[in-house]
Amino acid sequence: MEKTKSNWRGLKLRKRVLELLRNEDRSQGLKAICSLPPRQVINPLFSFLCSTDPQVKWRAVGAIGKVVKNLAEEDMEAARVIMRRMIWNLNDESGGIGWGMPEAMGEVMAQHQGLAGEYAMILKSYIREDGNFFEYVPLQRGVLWGLGRLAQEWPELLKDATPHIHPFLSSENPALRGLAAWIMGLLGSGQNNGSLAKLENDETEVTLYLNGTEQTFRISELVKKTRS
Repeated sequence: MEKTKSNWRGLKLRKRVLELLRNEDRSQGLKAICSLPPRQVINPLFSFLCSTDPQVKWRAVGAIGKVVKNLAEEDMEAARVIMRRMIWNLNDESGGIGWGMPEAMGEVMAQHQGLAGEYAMILKSYIREDGNFFEYVPLQRGVLWGLGRLAQEWPELLKDATPHIHPFLSSENPALRGLAAWIMGLLGSGQNNGSLAKLENDETEVTLYLNGTEQTFRISELVKKTRS
């Protein structure tokens, strides 16, 4: 009976979180999510990282960042437990793929400098051939987005990552090329870069989730941003 009640409460909370993620007023929805108990709300938020609705997925990423940041300010160890859970979900032994986990890790670290200092090396390891390199392109996209989000707030933590980002500038996948160019611009690493120069006439369009909205850019536009 208790298990049935618990499952019912879980389903009710999941439905409520989904309603808030879809709220027309994004900031109000996020505020309401953050008013819920963080240890309870994190599970439904994790589940929505797999959503096929881009708005739901990306708002879940943002909400996880805020929820874990708030939790870290009260209980750093509890926040570390959630970070370790995300890392586990990206581990082969977890039996899953870890959809959305790199993006969520990047968002959390962008919002909390202490966690960034502790876990940036882990996120960077996913693009290192001598580290925990991901072969799967969708996960590579997630890692690059997470690194870009981290670079927006704490670029000094990624200065040693540029040699591992360079190869993605030559990727056959447009999204990877675009994300890599975006990161190079954030890090101020665009000057005198031969791989970037080759993309100056790349008119392929890519869609990036930036500043709360999906935006479409030509790769050449992203390259120009690195030169400015």
